[in-house]
Amino acid sequence: MGKPVLIDFFSAWCEPCREQTAIVQGLAERLGDRVEVRMIDVAERRDLISAYRLTTVPTIVIEAGGKVVGRFEKVTDAETLESILLSLIDDHAERGIV
Repeated sequence: MGKPVLIDFFSAWCEPCREQTAIVQGLAERLGDRVEVRMIDVAERRDLISAYRLTTVPTIVIEAGGKVVGRFEKVTDAETLESILLSLIDDHAERGIV
């Protein structure tokens, strides 16, 4: 199944996006290689706007096993995101999935 993936969809002109990106970067440092973090500027990847049905930025998408398991369409605090990611990491560890 692999490790969980956190995708931060943002735009360079968006002030809340800068706040969210700082939160995500701190989270990425704390969790290290247990989570894959992708930072996607929607201006550079317009193809993903429809693929992920984005209506606003910032949007955070969390995937596990190739499926979306969480979605946040506003600035979301580190504790909320970390809690979800840790539960996914723990679930994988309990089932022996690396």
